Amino acid sequence: MSDEHFDVVFIGGGPGGYVGAIKAAQLGLRTACVEMRGSLGGTCLNVGCIPSKALLQSSHLYHEARTEMAGHGIKMGEVALDLGGMMARKEQVVGDLTKGIEGLFKKNKVTYLAGRGRITGAGSVEVTLNDGGSRTLAAENIVIATGSDVMPLPGVEVDEKTIVSSTGALSLAKVPKHLVVIGGGYIGLEMGSVWRRLGAEVTVVEFLDRITPGMDAELARHLQRALDKQGLQFRLSTKVTAAKKARGGVELTLEPAAGGEAETLKANVVLLSIGRRPFTDGLGLAEAGVTVDERGFVPVDEDYQTNVAGIFAIGDVLPDRPMLAHKAEEEGVVVAEKIAGHVGAVNYDAIPGVVYTWPEVATVGQSEEQLKEAGIAYNKGRFSFAANSRARASGEAEGFVKLLADAETDRLLGAHIIGPDAGTLIAELVLAIEMCASSEDVALTCHAHPTLNEAVKEAALAVTGKPLNM
Repeated sequence: MSDEHFDVVFIGGGPGGYVGAIKAAQLGLRTACVEMRGSLGGTCLNVGCIPSKALLQSSHLYHEARTEMAGHGIKMGEVALDLGGMMARKEQVVGDLTKGIEGLFKKNKVTYLAGRGRITGAGSVEVTLNDGGSRTLAAENIVIATGSDVMPLPGVEVDEKTIVSSTGALSLAKVPKHLVVIGGGYIGLEMGSVWRRLGAEVTVVEFLDRITPGMDAELARHLQRALDKQGLQFRLSTKVTAAKKARGGVELTLEPAAGGEAETLKANVVLLSIGRRPFTDGLGLAEAGVTVDERGFVPVDEDYQTNVAGIFAIGDVLPDRPMLAHKAEEEGVVVAEKIAGHVGAVNYDAIPGVVYTWPEVATVGQSEEQLKEAGIAYNKGRFSFAANSRARASGEAEGFVKLLADAETDRLLGAHIIGPDAGTLIAELVLAIEMCASSEDVALTCHAHPTLNEAVKEAALAVTGKPLNM
């Protein structure tokens, strides 16, 4: 017999699960959210987006204090690193935000259960409580929102001490002399940037012949050059075949991706960051009859419903969609609306992606490579931050804005920024794509002076070959 009856139970309290639960409750549904971690916010808040951004900000300030303040006429004495204090600040930020979500649950009357959820039958979720015991929930609808886990690599065993995942990389006890990052994607580059700024030698080993696969190639090339100037070293077209604990750290065996002679690379700490995989273990999906593909993802229809009526899935467990916190949040809102009988949709062409290195990189829509592959004729506008007055005044003039518009209709198809605060600047272009705006619409919009945003306007003007300040 069930302990309680709910209209919807979300299994997973990450960005998709907790936002979806709040939205469902706001729509009048009796809602519960089950989270096994014991703290809400999922990977993003606890060991991902938020703590990494806290360390990126702190390490950026440390780097500025050591190397850039003199250029602004600010003389400083000896700058010392208090790594313990930096980590304590990170933990404080995470703790405050986690408590904030619990407060939102109480405000919106969402029932929160700290424990591991498992689907035990049609409309039934058994929760093994973290504090002991269990509860069985009857649910008209169940939403799988369990997120993702670190992708393993054969021959490289994570111990979170000398061979770490992104979780361990957020809590190193000291700055490693040499950090090797396996994987040249968003997470690896961000964490590599943190520890490089704090004094580590950093080597990035990437299987492909470029970093940030999937990103517009022009941005990826510029980002690699920028990070190279900052001291990150890159070994591209290289694979790691083994990792062996050695005195003082780890010995990695490297081989050319195309095959060839092996070599050894020594490191004090190795960060494994080759991607993430859906977390669906122990959910009882097979017993419930829910289809899972060969990679562990859960296919759904346009309503986010699985092949079993009343069981839905959102977030990182979905196939062929970006594993992004904000994407999961949008899906959480929409699945709640659909369960409540309302209309909702996510425009996957208008989901931004951001790399929080410095310079930042932000993209939305299609890249040049995707447009060429699809045979879509386009016009391109590009404007450099070196010609932007606010960027020059701030001393942060590296990078550019690039806009891609349909050659016939001028509809904006893609926007790509590398430069200061790119993650913030991309927002107006996400809105433009969401509203099916043209590059002319962006160009005709008044932008305040002097702001970094003016580079967006100038790039839009450049689509027709008529920028005003370059």
